[in-house]
Amino acid sequence: MTYSQLFLGFCLAFIGGIFLSSVIYVPQLIMLGFLILGVFWIFAFWRHKKVVIGFCLLFLIFGAWHHQQAELKTVEFGPGDIAYYNNLEALVSFQGQVVKEPDIRESNIKLTIMSAKIFIEDKQITTTGKVLVSVNRYPKYNYGDELKITGVLKTPFTFEDFNYKNYLAKDGIYSVMYYPKIEKNKGGQASFISIIYGKILGFKNKLRESVYQNLSPPQSSILGAIILGDKQRISAQWKEKFNITGVRHVTCVSGMHIIILSGILMWLGLWLGLWRGQAFYFAIILLFLFILIVGAPASAIRAGIMGGLFLFAQKLGRLRAAGRALVFAAALMLIHNPLLLMSDVGFQLSFLAALGIIYLMPIFQYWFAPRQPVPFCPAPFFTKRCVFYIKKFFSPVSGLLAMTFAAQIFTLPILIYNFGYMSRIAPLTNILVVPLLPYIMVLGFIFALAGLFSQPLGLLLSLPAWFLLTYIIKLVDWFSGFSWASLTIENIHWLWLIVAYLVLGCLTYYLTEKQRWKFLEY
Repeated sequence: MTYSQLFLGFCLAFIGGIFLSSVIYVPQLIMLGFLILGVFWIFAFWRHKKVVIGFCLLFLIFGAWHHQQAELKTVEFGPGDIAYYNNLEALVSFQGQVVKEPDIRESNIKLTIMSAKIFIEDKQITTTGKVLVSVNRYPKYNYGDELKITGVLKTPFTFEDFNYKNYLAKDGIYSVMYYPKIEKNKGGQASFISIIYGKILGFKNKLRESVYQNLSPPQSSILGAIILGDKQRISAQWKEKFNITGVRHVTCVSGMHIIILSGILMWLGLWLGLWRGQAFYFAIILLFLFILIVGAPASAIRAGIMGGLFLFAQKLGRLRAAGRALVFAAALMLIHNPLLLMSDVGFQLSFLAALGIIYLMPIFQYWFAPRQPVPFCPAPFFTKRCVFYIKKFFSPVSGLLAMTFAAQIFTLPILIYNFGYMSRIAPLTNILVVPLLPYIMVLGFIFALAGLFSQPLGLLLSLPAWFLLTYIIKLVDWFSGFSWASLTIENIHWLWLIVAYLVLGCLTYYLTEKQRWKFLEY
């Protein structure tokens, strides 16, 4: 067993411990017993290969303990934590800074405030912690604003079908406040990074204005979601239509979208004639700039790390070597925040999409590759000839389609488990929609940038993007009208999820081995 295999086993054991603690409560006495067992096992088999089992057991226990400690932080607070003052009957005032781009919704705006101090009974107490504040659409607030807020601090609710408390806890938010009184403080010192980030968000707002001035809804809202991350501006009706047709990932900037975008940029660089090494740097730079422009949300940064690993493996020409690096990256993220594993669907989607691209994409590429049928073949020659020409027609985008299908298959069980639906028509709609995504992004950025200098020029250059977006809208609208387009599957147990991925893993291994023997002509 190599060192890399050992390290992979330890990372998987650590992740398994977090998963175990997430689904069942493990008493500390039992963890202590297994810890002693692991130490004893290591000493007993120190010079034997079985010693690995002892180390894996220790990492498993460490993962479970680390998750329990993180959960304790969500319920145990001291006077220095802003969440300590949740659910008080009286109004409280606190001062803080907007530390995230305001999340603009249809009826309100959500501000993420980092508390600096709280005022209780004429006392000023230094505090820390984030508060999610819901405010009206007007007046507007910007990233970096210093605010004094007066209202009622509350603990996030836990709904019957959604644990909103854990959803916010993964981002370090343990308090919410609804429609408080807000006073904007003048002055305040901002760090150099905050100033730069504020400038980037200002540039993003100008791009947003250019997009919404030159396009009308729903084209403008869809393009804004694709290139700027404004998915909240898409109406609920169109979100449902995109879900039914299985192309919702096109309008998302986190999770699976970033992974697919990484492959698109690499493919685009190679298509432009760059060498593999040059295409890698081309894709990494554009991916980094894209994440900054969309506001650098935590989910996009995590997915960007995984996308970067995928690109690095492509640069080396060893795609499968990225699998171990991907698990290591996931373990590092979970060391920082173990609540991501079960509470952040974006983390799950980005990790599983990357696994699908690494292990399943080569199989689809082999299937999609056009191979000339042998003349006078006794099998139905006409059918094989038709398949050959269909594959040849799609060969320019076969890599993109292979990557999309691989990512979607690996994320399908988790999507069904979390959202309770499956699109039957997704394979067809993705073939018709996904190949247009890089063109929409490029054309969208071109006309949005042109609109900053000249609105007539931006309006003129927006026509190609408008045409492609209108095509997608008409396609999605038509296919979503079929009653059989999607299947609703509710009340899925998490054990079904484990079985589904075990079957998917075994099937992927079987197809990979089968393809390898075909390549060796056995």
